Amino acid sequence: LAGLESMTKSRLYLTYAAVLTGLAATAVGFASPQAASSHQPHAGQQQRAIKALSADDIDGYLKGKGMGFAKSDELNHYPSPLHLRQMAAGINLTAKQLADIAPIETHMKAAAKRLGHIVLEKEESLDALFASGGAEPDAVRRLTADIGQLRDELQAVYLMAHLQVRPLLGPHQIAICDRLRGYTSGGSGTGESGHSRHGKH
Repeated sequence: LAGLESMTKSRLYLTYAAVLTGLAATAVGFASPQAASSHQPHAGQQQRAIKALSADDIDGYLKGKGMGFAKSDELNHYPSPLHLRQMAAGINLTAKQLADIAPIETHMKAAAKRLGHIVLEKEESLDALFASGGAEPDAVRRLTADIGQLRDELQAVYLMAHLQVRPLLGPHQIAICDRLRGYTSGGSGTGESGHSRHGKH
């Protein structure tokens, strides 16, 4: 009987140990993807044409999209010429207002595209510098300084365009624009135009 009792205890111990081992393995299995992702935030991005930029970023620079550069204007009641044209009916823009806004938008887009192309060239050069394995501090500083200056100029292009169109509008039109864009405290901003959040020109 003593031997049987000892064997039973041994089997129970082994079963208990096996259960604990299984639970531990399961816990590790559940934790592994999360742990791995925390160490791999850029996984897959090594396939990008320019590592530091997404496809949307590149498209934005090529097409002169706003990319959030003019938020300080737009969120403080200085509308974008592009958005004004898109919401012209809802804001009740006159033919004269549209005619005055058009060249401002045209200049903004042309200047943004020109600067955007140069930004991409500089970003591509910076990427190639590191890809070659021969990145030097002076070259890196020069390129990053160039990119920073170009982005500053690009932001100024958008901000100046917003400044230029605001005097063309009446206060009520600016208020309607804010509401349609969703910038009023009480409304969802879906409005007639359906433009409910800050866009990218």
